Amino acid sequence: MRLTIAKKIAVTITTIVILCIGTMAWISSQNLKRGFISYLSELEQQDLRKLSQLLAEDYRRDGNFDHLSRDREGLHDILEQMRPHPPRNVIEQRPISPTAETSAAPDVPLPERSLDQPPPDPMGFAQRLALIDEHGTAIIGPRDAATAPDGSRQSIVVDKRVVGTLRLAPLRNISNANGLDFVRIQIQQTIWLALGLIIIALILSIYLARHLLRPLKSLHKVSKRIAKGQFQARAEVLNQDELGELAKDINSMARSLQQNETQRRQMLADISHELRTPLTVILGEVEAIIDGVRTSSPAAMASLHAEILHLNKLVDDVRQLTLADAGDLRYEFARIDIVALVASITQRYTLRLQKAQLSIQIDFPAEPTFIRGDTSRMTQVISNLLENSIRYTDSPGTLRCSISSSRNFVEICIEDSAPGVPLNAHSLLFDRLYRVDMARSRAHGGSGLGLSICKALLTAQDGEIDAMPSVLGGLKMVIRLPLIL
Repeated sequence: MRLTIAKKIAVTITTIVILCIGTMAWISSQNLKRGFISYLSELEQQDLRKLSQLLAEDYRRDGNFDHLSRDREGLHDILEQMRPHPPRNVIEQRPISPTAETSAAPDVPLPERSLDQPPPDPMGFAQRLALIDEHGTAIIGPRDAATAPDGSRQSIVVDKRVVGTLRLAPLRNISNANGLDFVRIQIQQTIWLALGLIIIALILSIYLARHLLRPLKSLHKVSKRIAKGQFQARAEVLNQDELGELAKDINSMARSLQQNETQRRQMLADISHELRTPLTVILGEVEAIIDGVRTSSPAAMASLHAEILHLNKLVDDVRQLTLADAGDLRYEFARIDIVALVASITQRYTLRLQKAQLSIQIDFPAEPTFIRGDTSRMTQVISNLLENSIRYTDSPGTLRCSISSSRNFVEICIEDSAPGVPLNAHSLLFDRLYRVDMARSRAHGGSGLGLSICKALLTAQDGEIDAMPSVLGGLKMVIRLPLIL
């Protein structure tokens, strides 16, 4: 039989309840026995004090207890004085009915206990009793009664002098039928109560298990739908406990999967579109040359070469971004002076900036600033950002590159002058194949994957990148990397 979680919870709770109630019932029964025996012992202690007073009067009359050692019935007579019994001359009165039927009925004698028969001693009080004189000699009872460590003791005092001691052996068990019946009834009631509580606990545990695991059925259905690719499925959050947190996590996972699936489909569509454009141009150029519409000139070959380079760059960017997402790009981490690295990169773009009629403002700290990163990957990121600024900044224009550091981070800022980016587009610049102006970006040779690659490379080096408006009128890119000493 397959044990579900609900059955396991029910069995576990029931087992714990059975153990707890069973232990409680056993302890209660034992305490009841001990408590009842203690109660009887307390009553016997009262009888023992009363007996000591009677024996004191007997000692005051006779001067010793020798007659008790010679005549054991003497102690019996003293014990008789402790128990109430009807006088011997009492004649039982029977009511006389005025009816003839009753008066005609013969007299039936009632059973009568013999007056010479000693009263019952259900607890064995007399058998457990010992009388010890003032010299420590046992007059009645076992010889070692004076030295026995257990039992109750009561001194017999006559004129402020201890003339003897009564010792009562402890009551070990209940021998009285009435007492045994009382204890047995109490234990039976305790057992029945325990069984009733166990049955109630079993019913409640089954209900509780089903109630607690009811959200799991919903989560099970939702997880099956997600496994089938239905990422729009959402789990209902029924509680605010751990199951509710699990439902929220499943919903978060489903939203991420749905978003990734949407991005994947959009990326495939965009890549197909990006690949189709240069391939269409190449196909048109080749067909024109084959049909003789266009001659195979250096200009035609240069156009084909440019489209092939654009196509090759797009494929390389897609491959690099895929490797970055999969974590397969190799990084050689080292201690890098980021100020020296950025300065050398900007120096290499001097001629490009002059040809584009752009000026650059440099604001670097005088002292070295170190980070932990990969030199080639950081060079790729900075070069990509400078390349974008040169491509999309109108001439004459201005670029500004600055580096600042705080206690824990290094901040690299690259900003340019107009044109800028719409305010609602800054967060979208790092999406794959996103372009503010599709035609303008393709004309400048961009694949739409450069900033996505920069973000992936910086994330792998514990860094981050943000886009925001620049005071120069264009776009400002801010890179933050952990500072090391």
